[in-house]
Amino acid sequence: MSLTDLLHNMNVVLPMAVLIGWSCVLLLVDLFIPKGHKGWTALLAAVGILLSMVLTILQVNQATAGFNGMVIRDGFSFFLNILFLGSGLAGIALAYDYIKRMEIERGEYYVLLMFSISGMMLMSQANDLIVVFLALELLSIPLYVLAGFARPRVESEEASLKYFLMGAFSGGFIVFGIALVFGASGTTNLSEIFNTIRIGIANLPLLTIGAALILVGLGFKVAAVPFHMWTPDVYHGAPSAVTAFMSVGAKAGGFAALLRIFISAFPILSTDMTMILWAISALTMFLGNVVAIAQSNIKRLLAYSSIAHAGYIMMALVPYGKTSLNSHTVSAALFYLVAYALTSFGAWAVVIALEKAEGQGLALDDYAGLARKYPLLAASMAVFMLSFTGVPPTLGFMGKFYLFRTVIEGGYLGLALIGVFTSLISAYYYLRVIVIMYMREGEPVARTEFWVQFTAAAAAVLVVLLSLVAGPLLNLASKAVLLTF
Repeated sequence: MSLTDLLHNMNVVLPMAVLIGWSCVLLLVDLFIPKGHKGWTALLAAVGILLSMVLTILQVNQATAGFNGMVIRDGFSFFLNILFLGSGLAGIALAYDYIKRMEIERGEYYVLLMFSISGMMLMSQANDLIVVFLALELLSIPLYVLAGFARPRVESEEASLKYFLMGAFSGGFIVFGIALVFGASGTTNLSEIFNTIRIGIANLPLLTIGAALILVGLGFKVAAVPFHMWTPDVYHGAPSAVTAFMSVGAKAGGFAALLRIFISAFPILSTDMTMILWAISALTMFLGNVVAIAQSNIKRLLAYSSIAHAGYIMMALVPYGKTSLNSHTVSAALFYLVAYALTSFGAWAVVIALEKAEGQGLALDDYAGLARKYPLLAASMAVFMLSFTGVPPTLGFMGKFYLFRTVIEGGYLGLALIGVFTSLISAYYYLRVIVIMYMREGEPVARTEFWVQFTAAAAAVLVVLLSLVAGPLLNLASKAVLLTF
C-alpha cells in the first residue's frame, strides 16, 4: 500500500479515527484527574466528540470508498454519524450529574461511551460483512461494561451479564450467517455479493439462510420480537444514563447495518425475506405496545416502548426489494430514527431528573403532582409522550406519517393499518403518564441540575419545532443515499 493510498484510506474514516485516538489519550489523561473532578473528563470527551462532528461535516458530499471497498463514506453514513455523535453529546449531558449523584463517577465512563460511538460510526460506513461484525463488537463491548457500571448493585450486574450473554449469542448468529454468505458467494464485500447474485453464480438457498441468520443476530441488537427478551431487564438494571444512550445508539447502529446489508447486498432475496420482515415488524409493534400497558415502572415502560419503536422502524425495511422505493425506505427510517432519538433522550432526561438512589422515583405514581410542582418538566414529558404516540404537532407524528406512506407505496397497506392500530394501543400507556402528572396529587422531588434540564427542554422544543418545519430534515434524510463501489 502506497503512502497516497494510506492517506486516502485514513481520510475515509478520519472522524472515527480521531475519536478513537482522542479516547485513548483521554483514558491516560484521566489518570491524572483527581476523584471528584471527573467533570473535566466529561468536558474533554465532549470536545473530542465535537471535533469528530466538525470533521464529519467538513466531509459532506464527498462520497468515496477506502480499504479496498470495505468502508464507504456516503450520505447515509454522514447522516448517521451526525446522529451518533449528537447522541454521544446528549449521553454525556445526562450522565454528568447522574453518575456523581449515584456515586458511580469514574472517568472511564466517558471513554467507554466514546469507544461505543466509534463502533456505531464504523457500522454506518461498513461495506463488508467482516467490518460489520468488527463494528458491532466495538459498539457492544463498551455497552456491556457500562450496563454494569453501578456495581455492586445487583440489578446493574445482572443487566451487564444478561446483555453480554445475549450479545455474544446474537454475535454467534451473525458470524455463522457471514460464513454461509461467504460460502454461497465467495466474498464478504456487500457490492460483490450483489454482483455474484446478479450474474447467477451465487448459491441462493445457502445465501438466503445466511441472510436470515444475520437478520436474527441484528434483530437482537435492535430488540425486535422475538429477539427482545433481554431488553426490559437490561434497561431496568443499567444506570439510567447508560440506558438512555443505549436505547438510541445501539438501536440506530443495528438499523444502520440492516439497511446497508439488505439494500446493498440482498435486494434479490426480497421474495423470501419480505414476509419475514413483515411478520417481525408486526409482532414487534404489537407485543411491545401491549406488554407496556402492564408496566408500573417508568424504565420498564420505556423499554417496551423501545421494542415497539423497533417494529415501526422495521416497517421501512419491508419494501426494500423494490429498488424504486429504496430512497424512500432509507429516508423514512432515518427520519424516524431522529424523531425517536430526540424523544427518547428527552424522556430519559425527565426520568433521570426524578430518579433517586436505590431505584427510588421510578414508579409511575412518583410522577403524581409533577405538573403542579415542576410545570416545565411535566410539559416536556407530555410532549415526549405525545411524540411517542404519534400525535401532532410532534416529530413522532411526522416520522410515523412518512413510515406509513413508504409502506403503503410498497403495497403493504395491512402492515400500515397494524402500525396505526398499535399506535392507538400505545396511547393508553403514554397518556396514562400525562394523566398521572396533571391529574393526581403528589409531592415529587426532581433534580434541577442544568444539563439534565437543558436536555429535556431542548429536546421538547426540537420535537415540536422540527415537526412544524420538517422539510429541511426530510430533505437531509432524502439525500442520505446508499452508494456502492
